Amino acid sequence: MKPIASFPQEHLKSIRGVFTDIDDTLTNDGRLTAKAYDAMERLQKVGVAVVPITGRPAGWCDHIARMWPVDGVVGENGAFYFRYDRTNKRMDRRYVDPDDVRDEKRWRLKELAEQIVQAVPGSAISADQLYRETDLAVDFCEDVPPLSAESIDMIVALLTEAGATAKVSSIHVNGWFGNYDKLTMTKLFAADCLGVDLDTDQGGYVFTGDSPNDGPMFDFFANSVGVANVREFESRLTSPPTYVTDGFGGDGFAEVADMIVAAKSGAGA
Repeated sequence: MKPIASFPQEHLKSIRGVFTDIDDTLTNDGRLTAKAYDAMERLQKVGVAVVPITGRPAGWCDHIARMWPVDGVVGENGAFYFRYDRTNKRMDRRYVDPDDVRDEKRWRLKELAEQIVQAVPGSAISADQLYRETDLAVDFCEDVPPLSAESIDMIVALLTEAGATAKVSSIHVNGWFGNYDKLTMTKLFAADCLGVDLDTDQGGYVFTGDSPNDGPMFDFFANSVGVANVREFESRLTSPPTYVTDGFGGDGFAEVADMIVAAKSGAGA
């Protein structure tokens, strides 16, 4: 992981969009700061698209797409994207699975959730589970005392043994039935909403993240950036980001935004 200061100026000038994780990438201590929010707004003002790519639930994503300075949001680890059409005052939604399939998977995950909480002392179902449509979030440090690495591994094992995909974020273990991930839906969003084929044109985009479940994004984007707290997961990262910021969480995201905005305005030349 190279320091963010080594990000080439010519690449910064050509950036057209920023895809970003939310928890511990835009937030500090669980809160979205004014600094990070302002960074998103400033990116949009210089013509750079901003798209959160998150494990957070559909209920949150509806709010984010409507109320934040963003061009859309990919939620629940790639199960869907939401984009608010401000001209027509309409929420555009695209899911991997149709309604009936999501309903069936939700019941399977509910049964699995009960098994995990009984098997792993100290774990809990995430407080935002009520607002989820497609996945299960098991809390290991957001609203519960931090669990050990062994307990986190046990949660992953239980999900995997049940046939679910399991990913570890900075606060939750997320599980779902299906082969999709953040990257798959990000590519669909880019094609549908930005008119971009990321497989041939990913060099104009940045991804910022902080944890192991961002691995596919770190691996895909040449311009991948980890905020400083990504180093806490260095041993679990099979695909580390290309660059790492000095600042933690939203402060690190603001660093990236500052560099892009400066380059776009000529101040970074």
